[in-house]
Amino acid sequence: MGPLQGIRIVEFAGIGPGPFAAMLLSDMGAEIVRIDRKGGRSPVKAEIYMRGRRAVALDMKRPEAVEAALKLIDKADALLEGFRPGVMERLGVGPDVCLKRNPKLVYGRMTGWGQTGPLADAAGHDMNYIAISGALHAIGTNGKKPVPPLNLVGDFGGGALYLALGIVAAILEAQRSGKGQVVDVAMSDGAASLMTMFYGMTAMGIWKDERGANMLDGGAHFYDTYETKDGKFVAIGSIEPQFYKELMEKTGITDPAFAAQMDRNAWPALKEKLGAVIKTKTRDEWDAIMLGSDVCYAPILSLAEAPKHPHNVARRTFIERDGVVQPAPAPRFSRTIAEVQGAPQAADSPATLKGWGFSDDEVSKLEVAGAI
Repeated sequence: MGPLQGIRIVEFAGIGPGPFAAMLLSDMGAEIVRIDRKGGRSPVKAEIYMRGRRAVALDMKRPEAVEAALKLIDKADALLEGFRPGVMERLGVGPDVCLKRNPKLVYGRMTGWGQTGPLADAAGHDMNYIAISGALHAIGTNGKKPVPPLNLVGDFGGGALYLALGIVAAILEAQRSGKGQVVDVAMSDGAASLMTMFYGMTAMGIWKDERGANMLDGGAHFYDTYETKDGKFVAIGSIEPQFYKELMEKTGITDPAFAAQMDRNAWPALKEKLGAVIKTKTRDEWDAIMLGSDVCYAPILSLAEAPKHPHNVARRTFIERDGVVQPAPAPRFSRTIAEVQGAPQAADSPATLKGWGFSDDEVSKLEVAGAI
């Protein structure tokens, strides 16, 4: 299994980025037990980000259930939770309680706004978190309103990925120091961190604080998407001079106006001209001409098309489990191979607890108490 084999993690069930972070860690070999709410809905097999861990359903209003959760946490290297600040404390499983019992525990907390600050207790979603980071303002077409990039930048990029990184980093440190700690992940912080290069470019005076007016935001004719003759789309990113030269060659463009590649004032007119050329052929025809070349070209594929593309097929970028096509674990490891540990599962409290060292008698008492 993956590089995190032997690491044990307790996940308090949530939605979106929390389960996704747990999925990443599970794919890399961590053994994860998810604590569901007793009486809650079980995941269906198509909820891919719930894959790879077993679950126990606890009624956290009962002291027996709280103690069962703490016993699981006692055996864990890390804990993941994504509630608003103060919720875990009210449940009786806050970081002070858990770290007192398990001093090496890494306590991962993920929220939109973070554990502190004037917005810490406010509700929000991905779009709100990336709005205050500067990211949302930068995404969209010139003269048009900002466009939410799905919930990739806040929830999954700024949240789940930073939580997974923080958990692994803190576990490594705990192995050296013998001391755990709290990892405070705010999606607004993570989204700001993802914008590091653009803040640097702004400081250097080479990035305009406008949408669709820069080299990487669709402002430049050589870094944009274009519609083809058959109503499909392609992505062209010919930034470097040698790649731009090849774009000219592959498209057959000889217009001397295109020599002004980096003239921002020329970009709108050149974009219109290049768009007209691209629209003379179908996407498949442009694939035959430019795919695999140094133009920096790719067809824009739908979710239905992407798993069937030859490159994705060759790399097994997508897999099928229980009839559900889904992205394979990433990244790749040469020796400790990352694998999907199983499909999304409903809570099997007795079996899960016994797998983490609970005795038959302890499980029976929890059942009698109505805690599981």
